[in-house]
Amino acid sequence: MAPSPRASSFFSGVLLLFLLSVALAPVPAAATGVFRVRRKFPRHAGGAGEEAEEHLAALRRHDGRRHGRLLGAVDLPLGGVGLPTETGLYFTRIEIGAPPKGYYVQVDTGSDILWVNCIRCDGCPTRSGLGIELTQYDPAGSGSTVGCNQEFCVANNDGVRPTCSSESPCQFRITYGDGSSTTGFFVNDLLQYDKVSGDGQTTPSNASITFGCGAQLGGDLGSSSQALDGILGFGQSNSSMLSQLAAAGKVQKIFAHCLDTVHGGGIFAIGNVVQPKVKTTPLVPGMPHYNVNLKGIAVGGATLQLPTNTFDSGRNKGTIIDSGTTLAYLPEAVYKTLMSAVFDKYQDMTIRTYQDFLCFKFSGSVDDGFPIITFSFEEDLTLNVYPHDYLFQNGNDFYCVGFLNGGLQTKDGKDMVLLGDLVLSNKLVVYDLENQVIGWTDYNCSSSIKIKDDMTGFTYTVDAHNLSSGWRFQWHNSLVLLLVTTIWSYLMF
Repeated sequence: MAPSPRASSFFSGVLLLFLLSVALAPVPAAATGVFRVRRKFPRHAGGAGEEAEEHLAALRRHDGRRHGRLLGAVDLPLGGVGLPTETGLYFTRIEIGAPPKGYYVQVDTGSDILWVNCIRCDGCPTRSGLGIELTQYDPAGSGSTVGCNQEFCVANNDGVRPTCSSESPCQFRITYGDGSSTTGFFVNDLLQYDKVSGDGQTTPSNASITFGCGAQLGGDLGSSSQALDGILGFGQSNSSMLSQLAAAGKVQKIFAHCLDTVHGGGIFAIGNVVQPKVKTTPLVPGMPHYNVNLKGIAVGGATLQLPTNTFDSGRNKGTIIDSGTTLAYLPEAVYKTLMSAVFDKYQDMTIRTYQDFLCFKFSGSVDDGFPIITFSFEEDLTLNVYPHDYLFQNGNDFYCVGFLNGGLQTKDGKDMVLLGDLVLSNKLVVYDLENQVIGWTDYNCSSSIKIKDDMTGFTYTVDAHNLSSGWRFQWHNSLVLLLVTTIWSYLMF
């Protein structure tokens, strides 16, 4: 879930100052760890009528080096259930404070800041349709407020010192692409987590980190049907939890996820993945998101004939890899060529458009009836997207394509490619920020991976988890929506 360009900007205002009149207090020390992650979203819903269109409309609205002696590994057990016909996401349970309290937060590689709803938050729901108990953070416990003249505040204000008194709290406002937002102030407290300590074993640990205390919610973040306690950003900036743990010498800036759409849940871990080995491609330097260089696309083994430099234009150089977005967005010319190739042998098929999705009736196995789409990247890294990944079922024998025309999402039709979980599911994806590369491989996400502990030199097994295994929803053939995100977030940079 990527915030808009001014996502982490700081501002002042009478209303916010009123909302921030919550108790403030002291702060503790440090550590590394593991989090319980879970995902929501049912698989089969709707049909070809108004209900289906409402579901698709909801999806459209919501999808919308440091080197040194770094230690340890962190396991974030993954879970959830999802389907693009409703709003879904992955989330984990973290613990904050001393004594610690649990908070359910969305996991998002498209944003940077960790924030949770503050006590007496304006617009924050008190109950959730996800079957979880919501908790609001009270900074008067063990937390301490970050002042607007402190280094963290200045760094997160693009290096400009805010015009405020030294006693004033460091404020933040994040506005996401779908119009939802959170406003509040930064605090420092203990983050509790599970550090990998053996094969399938963890040890409780903690670290002192700075995060946002949300005083006011706006838009869909306040929806009680899908309410969580906050968002855990896994972006590249120095303000992210990952960067803070790395700066404290706790972990390397390497993490991986494997999203399981077969059984649910999957794997999410911080650390140096040594098994399976993944081939990598360089990250485009200087970009706010995880951008890579796409070289070509093939459908059923046949390379699409596209104009030269098709993937080199646009304000955002390279292709964005974002686990905070469910769908895939392509420049208009690429989208039309791709769809033509996908439906090449179904010239007489009736294809309807619902909320920008191409939908159709089809009986039988989509994997037998439709081609594999292959994306080729720099350094000969390829990514195969199978029909059961890019075609999602929206009722009996009714399917929709998870690729969208990116040109329709922009006022100026900027050429850009964004690949979300539709193409990342059932693959181990490794984000190696130490070496500025990203890589992936097809993988059984209900199995396990091996991570090296740099402190001991040992290699440990990290198992898959499914925190939502008791849910009533079906997982088969489902897509994953990690976070509310839209294309606008990227085009504004």
